[in-house]
Amino acid sequence: MNGKVQRPGRRRFLKSGGALTLSFALPLHAAGDEGLPGSLDNAPWLDAWIRVGADNRVTVFTGKAELGQGIKTALMQVAAHELRLDPGRMMLVSADTERTPDEGYTAGSHSMQDSGTALRHAAAQVRQLLYERAAARLKAPVGSLLLSNGVFRSTDGRRVSFAELVAGSDQHVRATAALPASPPPAPGTPRYAGISLPRLDIPAKVAGGLIYVHDLRLPAMVHARVVRPPSQAARLLGVDTSQVMRMPGVLEIVRDGRFLAVIADEEWRAVKAAAALARATRWEAPAALPGGRDIPSIVRGLPSEPHTVLARGAPGAAGKTLRATYTRPFQLHASLGPSCAVASLEQGRYTVWTHSQGVFPLRRALAELLGAPEQAVHCIHMEGSGCYGHNGADDVAADAVLLARAFPGLPVRVQWMREEEHGWEPYGPAMVADVQATLGPNGMIADWQYEVWSQSHNTRPGKAGNLLAATHLARPFSPPAPNPIPQPEGSGDRNAVPYYVLPNARVVHRFQPQGVLRTSALRSLGAYCNVFAIESFMDELARAARQDPVAFRLRHLNDPRAIETVRTAAAKFGWDAYERKQGRGRGFAFARYKNLAAYCAVALEVEVALDTGFVRIVRADAAVDCGEVVSPDGVRNQIEGGIIQSSSWTLLEQVRFDANEVLSRDWAGYPILRFNQAPDKVAVHLLDRPGQPFLGTGEAAQGPAAAAIANAVADACGARVRDLPLDRARMRGFNK
Repeated sequence: MNGKVQRPGRRRFLKSGGALTLSFALPLHAAGDEGLPGSLDNAPWLDAWIRVGADNRVTVFTGKAELGQGIKTALMQVAAHELRLDPGRMMLVSADTERTPDEGYTAGSHSMQDSGTALRHAAAQVRQLLYERAAARLKAPVGSLLLSNGVFRSTDGRRVSFAELVAGSDQHVRATAALPASPPPAPGTPRYAGISLPRLDIPAKVAGGLIYVHDLRLPAMVHARVVRPPSQAARLLGVDTSQVMRMPGVLEIVRDGRFLAVIADEEWRAVKAAAALARATRWEAPAALPGGRDIPSIVRGLPSEPHTVLARGAPGAAGKTLRATYTRPFQLHASLGPSCAVASLEQGRYTVWTHSQGVFPLRRALAELLGAPEQAVHCIHMEGSGCYGHNGADDVAADAVLLARAFPGLPVRVQWMREEEHGWEPYGPAMVADVQATLGPNGMIADWQYEVWSQSHNTRPGKAGNLLAATHLARPFSPPAPNPIPQPEGSGDRNAVPYYVLPNARVVHRFQPQGVLRTSALRSLGAYCNVFAIESFMDELARAARQDPVAFRLRHLNDPRAIETVRTAAAKFGWDAYERKQGRGRGFAFARYKNLAAYCAVALEVEVALDTGFVRIVRADAAVDCGEVVSPDGVRNQIEGGIIQSSSWTLLEQVRFDANEVLSRDWAGYPILRFNQAPDKVAVHLLDRPGQPFLGTGEAAQGPAAAAIANAVADACGARVRDLPLDRARMRGFNK
């Protein structure tokens, strides 16, 4: 390492949260706990989730992270509803490796299913224990007590609070599998679930408060920038640091193999020094990418491991057979703000502020990277710019801890630049789907054959080799061999099994462990492409069978909840009464996410300018069944956001590269949806199922929205576009 300098004074250690701090030891999973609901199965102690304070306030703990999806609000509502306690008397602590349960990643639409279910059961059991203690204290039957806002009252007016009941007692009680019943709420007790409450995370965002890790400023904090290679295959030949070290504010230059960075006392000085360091660096960058080839050729050219995920009946049914191929390009997370992290090393202990979606897996990866025990790494989640998947958040955390190790005693802030985010984040994989189906004499699908090719959708950290900087060190960590996520959830084959009644069907996932670009999880994983392919092909089959697309789908469904979802979306859109206009068309699509989460159907209208190829979404109606709805506004936001995000993917987004490097390094090279293409109106219609399990909604709309757009475009202009995106260049090609 070069350029050692005198450090400024040591900072005061900043505790997470800054308000109520409750300490408890997280338990190991114990024998006999199998079958506990949700994430309770891994953290089966009530005080890992709910703790009552001496001030009669309650702290709620979750290992899930707020990513802009409003999960903090929904989880608080779950606990408040069960405890019959005003959320204003509660505080929620999320995703902190020293304070919360380990719930893995905030991904896969699992937050309500896993953490919401755990909190519902934990809060209900805490409520029941408090009822029993109150009954003993007040010498009154449990059924005679009224609970309201943290206080029990007996029929003769005596009262006792939560805080009084837990004073001097142990809250470390093992959870049970059963959801206990308690006396009904007191008359007038507000309902906190099933209604829309103000989001917990919004006030600080609109008021410019400290909520994003990008805005974190710690005493004596220094700033760093990393100089990246021009490509993954590039080799560092040499660097002249002499001039950069003399620049104002430069504190240190760090080099370890191909990992090269500069630390300065101010952010802008770090930016200028990194630019100068890049100019003083010599690289050898061989051509290593398949530039100039189309997506099907690139994807099919990779070695694949076939996995049969469905084999039903026998192929070869008689009838009319149709075939089609659908493709998806590499795509970015395209976070509006590049990734950021802050790390410090004091007395052998690392503290990392990160917007990772998995602070516990990240801690394991960072510990391996640093050669330190896990207990020496403390990861604290703070929000970052939304991405919904594995973008650069974990990689920038690795940058920060490596630089904190090189510059101990002070917090080091690392901010990626736009070209870093676009050029180095893990991408959503390119995919190819081949589908063939036979229509029988009755107009029903008699045979279905489907194959999908895809690189890995899951290279999240947990191992050091999944961190970008770790692969650039002088002694590099090798990325572990990726594996497909098994069914029923799947990864590249997520939603590759249609949710329709098919007497004969075969689905094969051709998993590709080696790829041309680094790939990982992008929201909905393979479901986006698979639902796009399946639901586009369902429209083609309906046309071939001379049936209405909605009616054709309904003929192939036998799940009453799916049928109601489809009918609701069609009715709210006005499908049967649709009036055709020149250049406009309607489209429909349906899927149940992962075939086990939320049901979602989307009907929408597009306008296509045949001369320019410009596609504009006019309006959209979505119906969603996600089980019991805790926060109606939250569910609507998730579906609306999913439709908008999918519209951008479907109409515009693709990573471009040549033989040497990725070319989509800025917003000009990677355009995203603008207001002139966004729907004028999105209406989300909820099918609430009180008492039914929570079903994840965050990724339910992406696939149906993509297929509905493609189907509407085909209806508007007769152009069946099977290759994403449906951008102007591709649409103009169809219209010639």
